[in-house]
Amino acid sequence: MSESDNLKEKIYELVGEYVDRELVDEKWTPGEDWVRYSGPKFDKAEYLAAIESLLSGWLIFGKNGRNFELQFPQLLGKYFGVLTNSGSSANLLMVSVFSSRKKLPKKYRLEKGAKFITPVVCFPTTINPLLQNGFEPVFVDVDIPSLNLNLDHVEALLKADTEKEIKGIIFAHVLGNPPDMDRLMSLVEEYDLIFLEDACDALGSTYDGKKLGSFGMLSTCSFFPAHHMTLGEGGFVAASEYTFQRALASFRDWGRACYCNEKKPGDVTSGTACGDRFKNWLPGCPQTTYDHRYVFDEVGYNLKPLDLQAAIGMEQLKKLPELEAARRHNFDELTKIFSPYKDFFHLPVATEKADPCWFGFLLTVKENAPFTRQDFVSYMEQHKIQTRSYFTGNALYHPAYVHLSEGYGDLKETFPNAHVATTSSMFLGTFIGINEEKLAYIKRTVDNFFDTLINT
Repeated sequence: MSESDNLKEKIYELVGEYVDRELVDEKWTPGEDWVRYSGPKFDKAEYLAAIESLLSGWLIFGKNGRNFELQFPQLLGKYFGVLTNSGSSANLLMVSVFSSRKKLPKKYRLEKGAKFITPVVCFPTTINPLLQNGFEPVFVDVDIPSLNLNLDHVEALLKADTEKEIKGIIFAHVLGNPPDMDRLMSLVEEYDLIFLEDACDALGSTYDGKKLGSFGMLSTCSFFPAHHMTLGEGGFVAASEYTFQRALASFRDWGRACYCNEKKPGDVTSGTACGDRFKNWLPGCPQTTYDHRYVFDEVGYNLKPLDLQAAIGMEQLKKLPELEAARRHNFDELTKIFSPYKDFFHLPVATEKADPCWFGFLLTVKENAPFTRQDFVSYMEQHKIQTRSYFTGNALYHPAYVHLSEGYGDLKETFPNAHVATTSSMFLGTFIGINEEKLAYIKRTVDNFFDTLINT
């Protein structure tokens, strides 16, 4: 072994020792330290993978990224896909690819102004890619308690769309729990729609035994630290057709015509994937021989991850069964904690045929409850238990989107359940870091809230 190899081994040994001693065993004191709603579950394997990637000298998307792309799509029930630098970027790519000028068959290309149905209660990264690509969101209300899109409202819009302006549907499964996918897919087929499936909160969830992420023409996943697994940041777009992978990779990589990054990530020294790197590639200057790696046939972005992120992801994949089991267990335990108070809360219930791997435990305060959401949230947060609002609530209430509300009339009347979600919904965490000690503390805190309420 060379001196350099010995030095690397010493680095790995010291990093592993530090992680084992300082980062793995969490010290937690009830009432003093936060019960976080989510977070990463790392041990020395992730840190060592990151260090090894960094010390390799290769920083940008490379072999780790390509290996991740080969393994991950199956978890969304797909065969192909591209890794991105965030889940938000994944949604942007998923929508942008339908504006393709060169990579997609004409039947998939959409013109500016194409309309997509989407629930008005969502995360901004469902709406933003539509607006950024010149498409138009058409909003529908949600159901209580699931907060998934209301399919009666969806069907009514489609029946009324005599000009066939609505081209697709895009939404996220709410905290891992899908709507009635049988009915949804029947509508998609009947009206010949593009279905873009945001599974960012739904990794590991199924409907009728089929993975969420496998229903859409394209689907996305997020690897933000709050999600089921994490790369620090990161996202994925999965596809069943290779044609889409080629197009997605191009949009991710500046709109590059060359697909070498797909076949030989970062490798420009040993030929190219097409075997024809230097040629008359430029239609505007056909007499010039040009390097295909610097020819661009789409208006794209730079949304690539670091190879270091993919190295972490390869280790996280090994932990997924444990991470998913913990979320299901914690959801069941939280159900036991809150069941005595079902007169005051709409509790989360899995959709028929669904087996969610719950991203969170959704609660909506009932109208007749003798307390408000803020009363409950303030009590929990004062006792160091993190809560989260359900993302936007009604997105049309927000400064960024209020201009889109024209034509919807009184928002509270048009989207009554979305108003309830805005004023009364929240969720708690289910991730593996919420252990039995923390669950017991959550139970004491919830019980004390109601004891205090009854006695005052």
